[in-house]
Amino acid sequence: MAARRLGIGVIGGGFMARFHIRSFVGVRHADIRGVVSRRRQTAEEAAALARRLGVGDAMAFDSVTAMVADPAIDALWICAPNFTRVEMMEEIVHAIETGKGTLIGVACEKPLGRNAAEARRMLELVARVGLLDGYLEDQLFSPGVVRGKDIVWTRGAALTGPPYIARAAEEHSGPHMPWFWEGELQGGGVLNDMMCHSVEVGRFLLTPPGAPRSALTPVKVTAHTSCLKWQRPHYAEILAETSGGKLDYLKRPSEDFARALVEYRDADGSPRIVEATTSWCYVGAGLRLSMELLGPEYSLSVNSLDAGPKVFFSRKVVGEAGEDLVEKQNAEVGLMPIVSDEESEYGYVGENRHMVEAFLAGRRPEETFADGVSVTELLMAAYMSAEQEKTIPFPPPGLESFVPTVARGTWNPRVT
Repeated sequence: MAARRLGIGVIGGGFMARFHIRSFVGVRHADIRGVVSRRRQTAEEAAALARRLGVGDAMAFDSVTAMVADPAIDALWICAPNFTRVEMMEEIVHAIETGKGTLIGVACEKPLGRNAAEARRMLELVARVGLLDGYLEDQLFSPGVVRGKDIVWTRGAALTGPPYIARAAEEHSGPHMPWFWEGELQGGGVLNDMMCHSVEVGRFLLTPPGAPRSALTPVKVTAHTSCLKWQRPHYAEILAETSGGKLDYLKRPSEDFARALVEYRDADGSPRIVEATTSWCYVGAGLRLSMELLGPEYSLSVNSLDAGPKVFFSRKVVGEAGEDLVEKQNAEVGLMPIVSDEESEYGYVGENRHMVEAFLAGRRPEETFADGVSVTELLMAAYMSAEQEKTIPFPPPGLESFVPTVARGTWNPRVT
């Protein structure tokens, strides 16, 4: 199936969906045609944003099925909350199997599932109806990562040997919505929320250009988790207030710090290491993404907060709090970096351009639901390691049925 332009329906109308909608300013051959959300007003606002930006004549839909049935919509972008992803995919498949409509493909935001079983279910469903599938991992398409990898492998690795260590970190002061903080709804804490980025971008940097995922085989995972900031009484009270009393981090916290080391073997049996660090307790300018790649005679470093201009406002400049300089900024005064084009810098423009081009060409994207399953499996192994306080051989027994204690609401590091 081919189309001259790809009509896209977005499932979800919140923060992540709007990031994607804004990114389509830099994507050709696609139009945002519809938005559906759990709240009609949210869908209306997101659709209005698409129209205002000129990225499509979007309208709010009442259901996912209605978007599948609309002949102007060729593909769906799933940006709904984690705990709804499987339900959304099941509705898509049911609509197709009952003849309500047809699609070319489906793209889904990270993580693909809250655990390995859910991620596997997503892959099985999309395959059942023969849809092209794209896993939306934006950091792999960040211009700095893409260009940096190309240069390092072309010059450094070609002359002195392949890289052996990749480090990736994502840090900020915490998620926007209360459900992100709730382990049972989100699937965990910061490890599940953000380490999906870090372990995958690390794997990407270590993989030779053009090589398949099988070029690297994960063999061991070692991880640690903790709740360093948000279980302190003052901050736990803030979460309780902002969530209307739903969050009780004194009794049912999620981890706000996580660190993991994934050991791989390449095709020759040589070791490769990915170090990943994530945090919801970082206090700085705002969202900080950092990546490093180390080889025998070279190194690469990327930091999202070092990429653009800086401004300084004295304490006399008093205004409303916001996020106009950088996502999740922590101040409106002082010396602050500006991320001039967050949608491009973080990789949303590149990933959406790639997904659109792949779907229109009738080919599977380079990052698929199968990759989403692999990432989720590594995250679950990391939770196993943290809970057992030891290195876990990969793949460990029971991985498919494993649900972390934080996702079951029984994790509390202050109770021994």
